[in-house]
Amino acid sequence: MTHFLADDGAKIHVQISGEGSPVIMLHGWTSSHQEWFPFLSALNARHRVYRWDARGHGGHHLDGKTPPTAERMARDLANLIAHFGIDKATVVGHSMGALTLWQYIRDFGTGKLARACFIDQSPKLLTDDAWPHGIYGNFDQQKSQEMMSWLHYDFAEAVLKLTAFGLNARAREKYLAGASGWEKSRMALRAQNPGPLIDCWASLTAADYRDVLATIDIPSMLIYGGESNFYGLETARYVANQIPNALLHIYEGTDHSPHQWQRERFMRDLLAFIDETA
Repeated sequence: MTHFLADDGAKIHVQISGEGSPVIMLHGWTSSHQEWFPFLSALNARHRVYRWDARGHGGHHLDGKTPPTAERMARDLANLIAHFGIDKATVVGHSMGALTLWQYIRDFGTGKLARACFIDQSPKLLTDDAWPHGIYGNFDQQKSQEMMSWLHYDFAEAVLKLTAFGLNARAREKYLAGASGWEKSRMALRAQNPGPLIDCWASLTAADYRDVLATIDIPSMLIYGGESNFYGLETARYVANQIPNALLHIYEGTDHSPHQWQRERFMRDLLAFIDETA
């Protein structure tokens, strides 16, 4: 594990491995660089892989530095690219990572990027009468405010319930049954500092990247879960239709982390996408 200093002085941890063309991997909200560990053996043989812990995540101590807003994390990504002299990178963003990448493209363009992979995310999380493609298809401003109250009251349980009581019935059943995996997640969430993560959530739910999609002028691949906790297939198709020439994969039977449930397929798809667009 190494680090670089963002332009506000924050120390951002990053794990670097492998040799070859650069691949930057951006994890989801409340996660860390460990999200990508299962894919290293396949990636390291052909690529230089950069896996960060986004600020406020993975045990980072902000020490009074800027909270992890979408805009700040996009700037951190620009700082990472500049610090390590990266050019023509493949960037993979899951959930929050996809939002970070959309923000980066809005603020900095695609000049340093070769291609992008977005995993199971909507360009606008909150729904309204004219936008049904956010969380659950019905996560409006009122529900967002309720979620913020829950996060302040019991951060870990609020995050678990957000995942459990969505569109994936199996997740709900396992949560109510007290499955061991949910308890492990609960303990991991309770070990984190909730303040920066709540600030991050507020920023993510305020964002709207629908205008960014049509401006993406690099090859793009989309991976969506067929039984995502948060998004229906209409969301996947909307994003695919808005990004020029985007390649869409639906991983049937998988939730908000399709790349984790079908790891071998994800690696085949990602490596083929890089090779075919090189």
